[in-house]
Amino acid sequence: MSLYDEIIKLALERNFFFPSSEIYSDAPAGFYEYGPLAVSMKNKYIEAWRRELIRRDEMVEIDGSQIMPKRVFVASGHLESFTDPITKCTVCNAIFRADKLLEEVLKLSVPERLDTKEMDRIISEHNVVCPNCKGKLDKVSKFNMMFKVNVGASGDECYLRPETCQSIFVDFLRIYKTMRKKLPFAIAQYGKSFRNEISPRQSLIRLREFYQAEIEVFFNPKKANDFQKAREYENYVLKLKPLDEDKIIAASCKESVETGLISSMLVAYYLALIQHFYQVVGIDMERFRLRQLSDEEKAFYAKEAWDVEVLTGIGWIELVACNNRTDYDLSGHSRVSGQDLSVYDDGEKIIPHIFELSMGVDRSLFCILEHSYMKESERTVLKLPPTLAPVQVAIFPLVTKDNLDKKAREVYEALRLDFDTVYDESGSIGRRYRRQDEIGTPFCVTVDYQTMEDETVTVRERDTMGQKRVPIKDLKGYLTEKLRR
Repeated sequence: MSLYDEIIKLALERNFFFPSSEIYSDAPAGFYEYGPLAVSMKNKYIEAWRRELIRRDEMVEIDGSQIMPKRVFVASGHLESFTDPITKCTVCNAIFRADKLLEEVLKLSVPERLDTKEMDRIISEHNVVCPNCKGKLDKVSKFNMMFKVNVGASGDECYLRPETCQSIFVDFLRIYKTMRKKLPFAIAQYGKSFRNEISPRQSLIRLREFYQAEIEVFFNPKKANDFQKAREYENYVLKLKPLDEDKIIAASCKESVETGLISSMLVAYYLALIQHFYQVVGIDMERFRLRQLSDEEKAFYAKEAWDVEVLTGIGWIELVACNNRTDYDLSGHSRVSGQDLSVYDDGEKIIPHIFELSMGVDRSLFCILEHSYMKESERTVLKLPPTLAPVQVAIFPLVTKDNLDKKAREVYEALRLDFDTVYDESGSIGRRYRRQDEIGTPFCVTVDYQTMEDETVTVRERDTMGQKRVPIKDLKGYLTEKLRR
């Protein structure tokens, strides 16, 4: 069984995540549900995102509408350019995303923005056929991935947002004025987006309904190197994969800017923040990189682009798109809406430029699960950071007699409002430890016969399996301190 398959098996058996409407045979692909454990983990992940990025950088956060009017996406370019290449089998009518099909069949990297005629040439040259029936493939065409909805009795044309950032852009001026901000400053948003993916696959990796956590930094491009916050990160070492390098290089923020690899200290600073965030939430930094995108790979609005990628059992996966969007967005919305979105910066009237960190939350959680997944002799363990663990503390009575279970219940009641806590008395103590190891619980507390004599309990740590006697009266403080790490 592959590592990917082991994670899927764990997710299904322990109720992390599972396909939506799975009791129905006609349920469409690309929709997943989060079970109790993953909801807890996701909430903690987003709290870490807020702590390590929003609060650290003094950003502001909004929560915008999921349905937006057509003209928003005319201005953003999505109605014209938010497309994927598709090809159809002329025999069985199966539809495939052309670039992904070529990658799978020919084992080569195909840029998303590669011209459709070039894809037709590759298909013809390599005689690529339908993987299902071996039928001939039709010409490659473009498919718009937006979900159209009709609003109200009049059926006004609107769309489910394909990314959360557009509401940030259209709300920019109001937030700038009412929050009394000065450039540069950032607006963040967490929520759901919707893309009508042609071939959703690999569970949480490619979905039609998914969570994003996006940050949009508004700045004056003339001052992008005169950025005070960046000074403390000048010597922070980034793990970069430039276009002209075959391997990952280590370069400080300052060095990256001085050599022209990164456009400004502002961009380098935010790349440092996002790299640090993934280190905090449990991504193995030996399997992490910031990969520079070529012109063929960059989004249509991006002047400069870096992808946060992590290595998994199914290859490198993009977690965050880091794009220098210039003034594309605010200029477009100003033009289509008729509203002036320019601001004054030190007396100069400008349309702010934007640097974004667009994060895929679902795929990030999947990669954290994989990077935390370990097999050690007789046990399977998720070595999640304690701050992300779905269950933080498990309470066990050694046996369910002699009032040990009653005492364990008292300990559970004393802790459950302060920590994500479970009580378990089923099976042997070893089996209970193994169950908690498998879902990443960092601490197990056992009430035993010594507890009844001296009011202490055994606290067992997941990663080391070391055990320590702790007085019940000190237990809350002890666990609080441990869970901060």
